[in-house]
Amino acid sequence: RDDLRIVVMSATLDGERLATFLDAPRLSSAGRSYPVEIAHFPARREEAIEHQTKRAIEQALVTHPGDVLVFLPGQREIAHVERLLAAALPAAGELLFPQSGHPAPIRARARHGAHDATPQPPTSQLADVDVLPLHGELPLEQQTRVLQPATDGRRRVVLATNVAESSVTLPGVRVVIDSGLAREPRFDPNSGFARLDVVSISQASADQRAGRAGRVAEGFAYRLWPQSQRLEPQRRPEIAQVELASLALELAAWGSDALRFVDPPPPGALAAARDLLQRLDALDGNRVITARGRRMLALGTHPRLAAMLLASDDPSRIALACDLAALIEARDPLRSRSDALAERWQALAAFRNGRVGADANRSALAAIDAASKQWRRRLRCNAHPPADVPAHDLGDLLAHAFPDRIARQHPQDAKRYQLANGRMAKLFDDSAVHGEPWLVASELRFEARDALLLRAAPVDEAYLRQAFAAHFHEGDEVRWDAGRRALASERIARFDGIVLSSKPAGRVDPALAARALTDAVRDLGLTALPWTEALSQWRVRVQCLRAWMPELGLPDLSDAALLSSLDAWLMPAFAGKTRLDALDESALAEALKSAVDWNLRQRIDQLAPTRIDVPSGMQRAIAYALDDHGEPASPVLAVKLQELFGLAQTPRIAGGRIALTIHLLSPGGRPLQVTQDLAGFWERTYPEVRKEMKGRYPRHPWPDDPWNAVATHRAKPRGT
Repeated sequence: RDDLRIVVMSATLDGERLATFLDAPRLSSAGRSYPVEIAHFPARREEAIEHQTKRAIEQALVTHPGDVLVFLPGQREIAHVERLLAAALPAAGELLFPQSGHPAPIRARARHGAHDATPQPPTSQLADVDVLPLHGELPLEQQTRVLQPATDGRRRVVLATNVAESSVTLPGVRVVIDSGLAREPRFDPNSGFARLDVVSISQASADQRAGRAGRVAEGFAYRLWPQSQRLEPQRRPEIAQVELASLALELAAWGSDALRFVDPPPPGALAAARDLLQRLDALDGNRVITARGRRMLALGTHPRLAAMLLASDDPSRIALACDLAALIEARDPLRSRSDALAERWQALAAFRNGRVGADANRSALAAIDAASKQWRRRLRCNAHPPADVPAHDLGDLLAHAFPDRIARQHPQDAKRYQLANGRMAKLFDDSAVHGEPWLVASELRFEARDALLLRAAPVDEAYLRQAFAAHFHEGDEVRWDAGRRALASERIARFDGIVLSSKPAGRVDPALAARALTDAVRDLGLTALPWTEALSQWRVRVQCLRAWMPELGLPDLSDAALLSSLDAWLMPAFAGKTRLDALDESALAEALKSAVDWNLRQRIDQLAPTRIDVPSGMQRAIAYALDDHGEPASPVLAVKLQELFGLAQTPRIAGGRIALTIHLLSPGGRPLQVTQDLAGFWERTYPEVRKEMKGRYPRHPWPDDPWNAVATHRAKPRGT
């Protein structure tokens, strides 16, 4: 297709970087726009963003003509600002701007380098103003209303998320108020949970938002962050901060992930996605796509929902799964804070029978019903959803979408649940699913200690034992008991990461003991091992030589490297041992040195010796050390000055690459000089040292010519 041209268009992407990546020409168009004046509207001390936004709106309405577009992080902040503005709306009042279009005069003064409004506008300032929210969860008719120009002459204040940043044009907007914040997804592969975080926007987004004020005429933009604050040039790419199960499944279907990504997916998030796909039976043990995985991919939805939609051959259960998929994908049809998914499905069933409760949103339920019908058509399911089902039927199906979020009630705390992925979760105080022995969570909010269960349904244990039989297992486990500082052996029954029961086991299995002791060191740290000074110095010597002479290919013996490879070098040393203190110094030394062959060990001793011959005929120790950043410090030779008479050049190690730092000591062992330039010391500094020390240590030699004097470690005989 020589005639085919593909154009990548964006107002916020880094065009130069993308053009370089694609090896494509870059075309730039500024578009039609008018000048926009930008000012930073300062917050008051400890003022919430919503209150600062309200003040900025009031200032904009009395200072500038036209509609006002306000960017806020999300629905929560939009609702809060709506309430604040509603409280300020008078019952009646005259238009802020008469037909002349000139605003009433208002004084302003500079504060902190920003435009700050000082007057207190009258309550009539918000009269004849429509306050309209705009976000992706609104019904289509409400969004359409916002996108249409006002026909009655009333001014509008549009409270929007970043959906208004570049995808839509709002007529009549002359003022933009930008909070500088957005709510974006963040996926934590360590917890397996995604969360929405409020983050600062990029400079590209800030420029794009401000530009909305200059679409129809000259405009004005208030920024609600300090002028001194610097924003990142571009926003973080979505692939770097979201859950990647869908991408991982597509890569598996293609048979390779050796693709050129503009921004490569994070390894941790991709590994977590593949683990999830294995739980969903979309990938086999070798992470190759299964036949089920290909069927899931063909459905074109998230693998979790696809697994649930394919979980049953029973037409009525398929229809129920379609309802659940539609509910999970849609906005919440209930206005209550209830965490019971069953209440949402019951509201949907009531809607189909012509009954809509006071707590339900009719338009949302209609959209969910339509989505469910569409899913049934795609799955060629002619059955209708049942009129009523037990709550655990919903959970039984939901378990196929969220097998990692199947949860069992904690035996000592009825509000806490252990999840199949090993994490803990807790219920609301007024939870509607309180008391259920087993749950499956469709929505969780990440918390530092226990995740919060936002939406869940009960699941039947008997069904789990039938449908997820391979996930139930029982066996002996050995763990480190930190209190007793000993191993504990137990027979434990589990459902994935959930402990169902435990009881003491008999003799400790040696293989399990070695792993448990290794895990104990992983938790306690390397200081739990029996280090000797000689072994610690050998380790430092290897680290120094690794930096000084990389051609030797010495292993990395840093704390991080050793802890990440404990299974390889330390676990074999624990073979046959059942106590941590059973590992002695010699066994630890041999384990640490196992990665270095005999010939290389000899080279280490030659190139980074522990001791060095000095002119007095004695051997003196060399001390090696690393700095706070793990880099080699200069090795130190501490020696009495008289032992180096006649030595002109500073001793060197590592094949002559590294000069020793010499600590020249007095006969009493106190430092006289620290130097790496021994010749310079004899030439310039020694005469002063000799003059000062000769009277203090008369029984030790202080020759005029140290270059040719005989080195000694002894004092003169008495009487000489």
